[in-house]
Amino acid sequence: MEKLNFELKDIVEMKKPHPCGANRFQIIRMGMDIRIKCQGCGHSVMIPRREFERKVKRIIEKAEESGE
Repeated sequence: MEKLNFELKDIVEMKKPHPCGANRFQIIRMGMDIRIKCQGCGHSVMIPRREFERKVKRIIEKAEESGE
């Protein structure tokens, strides 16, 4: 399986939906743990990177590059 390259502010689709029903999340912090924010209700969740990589399905939108 191909390893996905995640960046800050990417929108990802998870395999299982959030309890509110949405399964689109925005990456808001990266490190050993990744914090993602639900695009449906705005709740944020911090999960270990290894678990995140296992639970993510695909990248929906890549973050905008600031061309400076």
